[in-house]
Amino acid sequence: MAREHLLKIGVSGVRGVVGDFLTPGLALSFAQAFGTYVGRGRVVVGRDTRTSGPMLQHAVASGLLAAGCEVINVGVMPTPTIQLYIAHTGAKGGICLTASHNPPEYNALKLFNKDGFFFNQYERTELIDLYHQSSFDEAMNHEIREVRKQGATAQKIHAQRVLSFVDVDLIRSKKFRVALDSVNGAGSVMSPEFLTAQLGCELHAIAIDPTKVFPRIAEPRPDTLGDLSELVRSTGAAIGFAQDPDGDRLAVVDERGEVLDNDDVLGLVVKHVLPRFPGDVVVNLTTSSVMEDLAAANGRKVFRTAVGEANVVDMMLAVKSAIGGEGSNGGVIFPGVHYCRDSYTGMAFLLELMAQTGKSVTELVAQLPRYYRKLGRVTFEHGRLGTLMQALEEQFPGVVADRTDGLKLIWPDAWIHVRASNTEPLLRLAAEAKSAQRMEDLYAQVTQLLT
Repeated sequence: MAREHLLKIGVSGVRGVVGDFLTPGLALSFAQAFGTYVGRGRVVVGRDTRTSGPMLQHAVASGLLAAGCEVINVGVMPTPTIQLYIAHTGAKGGICLTASHNPPEYNALKLFNKDGFFFNQYERTELIDLYHQSSFDEAMNHEIREVRKQGATAQKIHAQRVLSFVDVDLIRSKKFRVALDSVNGAGSVMSPEFLTAQLGCELHAIAIDPTKVFPRIAEPRPDTLGDLSELVRSTGAAIGFAQDPDGDRLAVVDERGEVLDNDDVLGLVVKHVLPRFPGDVVVNLTTSSVMEDLAAANGRKVFRTAVGEANVVDMMLAVKSAIGGEGSNGGVIFPGVHYCRDSYTGMAFLLELMAQTGKSVTELVAQLPRYYRKLGRVTFEHGRLGTLMQALEEQFPGVVADRTDGLKLIWPDAWIHVRASNTEPLLRLAAEAKSAQRMEDLYAQVTQLLT
């Protein structure tokens, strides 16, 4: 496979397979470039629980120190917690070592500016140019600053921010029985504390040991959450929550042990938030059309962007939206807490919704507009992407086409979206329609053409 497919510098940072592609030397150089770009001052550094994390964290700290920065080491910490802490402490920026939902052999440097946001297009371009030029600040011996360890404060600040937007007393009064699967990731310590001590839930948890390896595929999908589904059924839990290794994505299991479609998870949160807060909705192109229905019911609009948290956040900032996210990957972004995907905000809002309505998860989902969706992926040969997209568009002449991110073809009752993954050498395919048969037919046609 082509080398460039396994090391990607993209919308969220630098990602690759550790050893062959993402090395300590590369991490050090990129961190030194980052420190040079943001300037001398405090930089927050944290990580998820991957085996390569400590090694790369040492390399990143060395690069930042070489550029004259002071390193604030928050250790194993959810990505949204790190982002919020950057902004709260007035740091110059931050680096989180996590490959999010990717397999354990991957790792990444997620890069954040002083606001705790992913770098925008201009910041990314300038940083990458600086990296390629190797024109780095070189701190003299007397200018080298220290590495300071912090951590508990960041978690407390994050939890308090989330809890300020929900009725904590109401949630605690319900004493919800909750199941949790944190995949032994960065949420393994914070999530049990958040759900029990803060929200008063009766918790039944698996995979909450950050010293152990991921016990399942990192991405929380219906085919990877069988143990959580069984835990919900065996304990009689009202809801089950699953996180990815860095704690920004959220998957939900209903009281029957069925894994919800991620678009329905975001839909429930959007439906809950819109009557309470002013502003429109921002989602990516692959998120369900249920967002347009929910927005219209509240007199709001929907703005769509290319896939990627940074793209959604840029638009949310521009239009001052009330809520946003990426339904296709379980990402809830609520500006009141922070402009980032945050599983903790999602958990709190869903528990509040259940407490206020007295309805089960199944009953709440049944009240959402009904669409049929299917997601998939296919591999493709490097250099063939343009040809494949052209052939796909020619297969459906006269259909409304959106080329913002790959190709999205839109009919009155359905759509399909094909794009290259931001993180893996794959084409990602999504289809949605108002009938199951229509969706299956479209999906089959597109899959056949792409393969």
